[in-house]
Amino acid sequence: IILFDAAYAGFIRNPDLPRSIYEIEGADEVAIEVSSFSKFIGFTGVRLGWTVVPEALRYDDGTPVRNDWNRIVTTLFNGASNIAQAGGLAMFSDEGMVEMRGLVDFYLENAALIRKALHEAKFETWGGDNAPYIWTRIPGKTSWEAFAAILEKANVVTTPGSGFGSAGEGYLRVNAFGHREDVIEACSRISRLDLA
Repeated sequence: IILFDAAYAGFIRNPDLPRSIYEIEGADEVAIEVSSFSKFIGFTGVRLGWTVVPEALRYDDGTPVRNDWNRIVTTLFNGASNIAQAGGLAMFSDEGMVEMRGLVDFYLENAALIRKALHEAKFETWGGDNAPYIWTRIPGKTSWEAFAAILEKANVVTTPGSGFGSAGEGYLRVNAFGHREDVIEACSRISRLDLA
């Protein structure tokens, strides 16, 4: 069974990219999709989200997986608070959708600023156009060495890629969630970096 996290689907602007695993034929027979309001409406910490367990997802004996999923969830969880649910419902109003789109656009604009600053400092970049994160690296440095160099020389905090597993070693993740003035200041510091 594939567990697919769609928490960043709201950031995808390219119409050719899937926003849900269920856009892939046959996924309803092999996948559970989870998502939340945390990233695209600022609900981090509120813990409001959803899970899709399709009827077609079944064990080898034909029993639906959703039966066990429902039993586990209803045994271990009494539901989100009324306040959190009201906030989630408000997001689906016309006004809420406009606000959500504006917030996501704001973070994607931050990502574009960060990507530009990294390019000015001669860093390779990946991401940031359909996601709020930009990946970069400093050739010849480990993730932690690169993290330390940017922290010491620019006073900017990044995230060492090694924290995401061995494939992240040597890379840094830069986060576009932040106030615009802080992002502009960080970009100014990054664009002047010379770590050669």
